[in-house]
Amino acid sequence: MGFYGKLLNKGGDVLNKYLKITLGVLGVILLGIGLLVVTFVLEMKPDKDEEDKIKIQAKQYLEDKFNDNFEIYDTLYDNMGNFGFEYAAQVRDKKNNTQFLVYYDDETKQMVDTYIADKWADDLETEIRPFIKGNFGETTDFHVFFNNDKIGQELGIDPVNPRSYKEFDVAPTIRITVPRKRRGGDEKILNEFISFLKSEDKLKHGSVIIEYIAENGVILDDEWGKEF
Repeated sequence: MGFYGKLLNKGGDVLNKYLKITLGVLGVILLGIGLLVVTFVLEMKPDKDEEDKIKIQAKQYLEDKFNDNFEIYDTLYDNMGNFGFEYAAQVRDKKNNTQFLVYYDDETKQMVDTYIADKWADDLETEIRPFIKGNFGETTDFHVFFNNDKIGQELGIDPVNPRSYKEFDVAPTIRITVPRKRRGGDEKILNEFISFLKSEDKLKHGSVIIEYIAENGVILDDEWGKEF
């Protein structure tokens, strides 16, 4: 074999060596990505044992604190860290259809529920629905929420005989989602809405936030609002 033949063979060996190394590195990377995907999928799936555990805990909690009008209908697994718990029992008041959560609170080291906060939110939504739909349009969506979802326990309210939010100095947030761009008359409507809440004795204090989002989820304008 001549000089050039040996050189070509040597070059081919080097090329094969680098090709093998490259393929090996790519294989390791792909394997790592695969493991990450599998881990992510597994973490997104709830643990059956943990679901059964929270159901048992919630059942005992309901027997101690509530009556037969309440039923567990599902569980919630917070795999994104949005709440202060990992697993919660989803409970329904069969009398008024209020849906709420029962879960173990790591801060207080005891079972808690969101019944009063969710019931009060439902009650206020019923009060303000005609005004919002009548002034912003039937397709307008809105939600009421209390920043403290354990407000019932902190105020010592009996869930079997819940009192009205109007009896307490509370300040919930009302978020209104309008499916269009902002208009010049929106601030006037908001001021009228706040006057309506206060004059009709529906809510003394709170916050109203308005956001503008198209049906496809695109944000149309900056959100804004007022406290009162």
